Amino acid sequence: MTAQVTVGLDGSDESLAAARWGAGEAVLREVPLRLVHVEEWPNTPEVPLPYARTSADRAAELLRDESDRARKGHPDLEVFTVRTRGRAAHELTAAADESDLMVLGSRGLGGVLGFVVGSVSLSVVGAARKPVVLVRAEGAGRHAEPAAPRDGIVVGVDIHHPCESLLAFSFAEAARRRVPLRFLHSWTLPASYGHASAVDPGIGEELGAGLLRDLDGLLAPWRERFPGVEATAGAISDSAAHRMVQASQDAELVIVGRRTPGLPVGARLGHVARAVVHHSPAPVAVVPLSGPTGTG
Repeated sequence: MTAQVTVGLDGSDESLAAARWGAGEAVLREVPLRLVHVEEWPNTPEVPLPYARTSADRAAELLRDESDRARKGHPDLEVFTVRTRGRAAHELTAAADESDLMVLGSRGLGGVLGFVVGSVSLSVVGAARKPVVLVRAEGAGRHAEPAAPRDGIVVGVDIHHPCESLLAFSFAEAARRRVPLRFLHSWTLPASYGHASAVDPGIGEELGAGLLRDLDGLLAPWRERFPGVEATAGAISDSAAHRMVQASQDAELVIVGRRTPGLPVGARLGHVARAVVHHSPAPVAVVPLSGPTGTG
């Protein structure tokens, strides 16, 4: 693996936003920026040569323009470009595994064109062994003003599963940006409690207080390791997907985990991560976690 931030480019507004966000991230990490364009080839058994030349010219122009833009905005940033052919999901996943961080554009639930939509971007997020950030075009400017976020970084955490890589990534990102962290653990009363909570609301309050103590205990060593990072915790009785989407509305960055099944076959996003990816206006970082597949 090379210390670098990699961005997948296809010319869409979302991928251009990803390039700008990725350039800022590379500066924060003090690593090079790599811009990658994947040419799906061939799309048909026989592609006319003039079309092939036009496509190649456009790809070269795209990479040249975005690398120039990145260098102009960040004069000390090392930028290099890569053009490759193949299946976009496969090539971008391989590029992600070679990097500290992969950044892709995301249209959420809208749009139907470009590799950044749906199957390819979700395939990369679901299979990459390194963190992947998805950036919406309307959220591109948030990285340019890290000193004044409305709500810092929001992190969804499941205290019942191993999440060391999620915590490490989250605290490091907050330290780089000098912004606060807000950790959220959502829970629902077990079905075995039946209607007890309606009769005695204190049951739910007691359970929530216990979960909050567990979350604070989980964060304690990381707070000591990063004393300059303000990290708050909340254990909330609500749907995790709903709560994270709601919290994302005012966040600079949203971070969620993805359980890895241990085998490349069947790699996928859980319903919480998928909901955040589709509905968050803020950039979303998906961090692979070890352990059995869960709902993250």
